[in-house]
Amino acid sequence: MNRKQELLSHLPSVDEVLKSGYGSEWLGTYPRRYVLAAIREGIDLRRKEILEGTTADVSVESMVPDITARVEKLSSLSLRPVINATGIVIHTNLGRSVLSEKAVENMTRIATQYSNLEFDLGTGKRGKRYSHIKKLLREITGAEDGFAVNNNAAAVLLCLSALAKGREVIVSRGELVEIGGSFRVPDVMAQSGAALKEVGTTNKTHLHDYERAMNDSTALILKVHQSNYRITGFTEDVSIEKLAAFGHGRNIPVMHDLGSGCLINLKPYGIHTEPSVQEILKSGVDIVTFSGDKLLGGPQAGLILGRKECIEKIQKHPLTRAVRIDKLTLAALEATLLEYADEEHAKENIPTVKMLLEDPEKIRARAKKIAVLLRRDLKDAAIEIIKDSSQAGGGSLPEVNFPTFAVSIKPGKITVNELEERLRSGRPSIVARIKGDSLILDPRTISTEEVEAVVKGVRAALR
Repeated sequence: MNRKQELLSHLPSVDEVLKSGYGSEWLGTYPRRYVLAAIREGIDLRRKEILEGTTADVSVESMVPDITARVEKLSSLSLRPVINATGIVIHTNLGRSVLSEKAVENMTRIATQYSNLEFDLGTGKRGKRYSHIKKLLREITGAEDGFAVNNNAAAVLLCLSALAKGREVIVSRGELVEIGGSFRVPDVMAQSGAALKEVGTTNKTHLHDYERAMNDSTALILKVHQSNYRITGFTEDVSIEKLAAFGHGRNIPVMHDLGSGCLINLKPYGIHTEPSVQEILKSGVDIVTFSGDKLLGGPQAGLILGRKECIEKIQKHPLTRAVRIDKLTLAALEATLLEYADEEHAKENIPTVKMLLEDPEKIRARAKKIAVLLRRDLKDAAIEIIKDSSQAGGGSLPEVNFPTFAVSIKPGKITVNELEERLRSGRPSIVARIKGDSLILDPRTISTEEVEAVVKGVRAALR
């Protein structure tokens, strides 16, 4: 028997490894199926190494590090936290808005106990889940009534189905947009059973266009937020105030799909392109829909606000149950809305709002801290603090650039693409962006608590 055959004959079996002290430890921590798979892979690897002549160690102890790494990988959760260093605050691919501490606390509290989700504690009878947020929605926005479904696309679909199925909905041609995930207004309209009635041209729509389109089959006038799409130059559209007055004069409800939906007046911050939900409701519009996980800074949800008569009709539609929110979303949404009872609290406690409105000098301080720590022991990379701009993201505030200070890293021994990939593949994963031949870390979306992890991640990637 030659040396390789002898080593192969002494390889431990799966059962031997499993019955060892290490096996017992793994079984106490990880699912049995993954422990078995990791042991088999570990033994197979050692067999390959013996045949290649790269090892002569067949002890269980020598295989422990590899098997441990494999079982950890097999057992790890696919959905995990990442550090967002892109400067895009509402990053759709990274989960959009980060929830506030109070929202997370309320979700945990409700998730780990029974709750009065649909139980009226006063009467002892069945209650309604939306009663937990209706009062807050009315107080904060001034709406007569409102509730929430699982996202804004569902909100739009539900409203059209409840208010206009089998009839016509008038929409300006310039607002027939497609946004992320191939969400197209005409497709949603068709799915709802309503008939689309286009008016105006791509760049100009007048009030008389709506007037000419009116007939006995008209059920609703819809105005749509254009998200990341803009037409500039020789353009004109009808304001929501004029459209609401026009609809009321003809007893036709007017609906405004805001898309993002902001509950704070952004004009004092130099942002005049995004009206608040409160402003839109004051215009006299009958229905407003918007997202809960964009500028609102809460969980994924679609909020429907407006006249009580319309809300009640929408809420009674059979589709409402299919798109309703669960107790965890409701818990996070209620806690988020409660922050807006005091606008100053919302600006400080809701991460999305805080990041968007943060003083650039505070961002510069975090950038400086990251740069100083990196320069201490990295000699093969050029590290600078540069002026840059952040974005809201998620189709929100598309024309607004937020001044920021970023850390620019120009690696010396690897390419910037290799650096970006190493950071993305690390633990924790750090998602950054590339600008020219440099990697950019924007501290607007890096919390103070994450600075140390970012520094460690960059050091490891460059080494």
